[in-house]
Amino acid sequence: MELNMVMAIVNRDRHEMMEDIIHGLKLPLAMTMYARGTAQDEHLSLYGLAATEKALVFTVADGEQTKKLMRAAKLRMFVDIPGNGIMMSVPLKSVGGGRTMAYLTDNMNMNSDKPSMDFSHELIYVILNEGCSDMVMAAARPAGATGGTVLSGKGTGARESEKFLGISLASEKDVVLIVAESSKKAAIMKAIVKEAGPGTDAGAICFSLPVSGVEGLRRLSAEEAAEAAADAEAPEA
Repeated sequence: MELNMVMAIVNRDRHEMMEDIIHGLKLPLAMTMYARGTAQDEHLSLYGLAATEKALVFTVADGEQTKKLMRAAKLRMFVDIPGNGIMMSVPLKSVGGGRTMAYLTDNMNMNSDKPSMDFSHELIYVILNEGCSDMVMAAARPAGATGGTVLSGKGTGARESEKFLGISLASEKDVVLIVAESSKKAAIMKAIVKEAGPGTDAGAICFSLPVSGVEGLRRLSAEEAAEAAADAEAPEA
């Protein structure tokens, strides 16, 4: 059975609407975490994003439920229009225990269907020292990142991480989530490690997860991107 962790990043004042959609589809799990955006001014006109207070809402759904959830979010929240949020589905490889599987799938019979392994986007997950998200995004944007979402947390890393990486995970941390096209993922991660990785104030480490579906990211054509860049560089009248 195909199972996905479906995540929605929306403005904080809209998270209850997303939760209502999840509950309306009778999905058993809905978790919400508060976050903040990282979009810079020059990206606002391109993608309709703003550095506002955000919420990350996620649930677990099978393949058909994932389609219904994204379709409902399009109809009620217009997430397919840039500026109204981002939704993505990350395929789950395994679930811990039969009871957990029964809870997440409402006791549905499992089948042998395999999810597609053709991923056009990936979710870059960056763990960094608290307060250094601007440093990470300054490295990521020139490599192709269009924005990110910041979560706050606390590490519980082992002492070995300090010995080998020169950073302490057992302290206040930020997590930056960046949804990127697969073709740009390697360059973005390389730039983060080079400019904001271990040995820097950010001390960032990163990895990526496959995204099997995404909504809310508009793909600009080369002509549109060139026009937007020219407008951004044009002097004010």
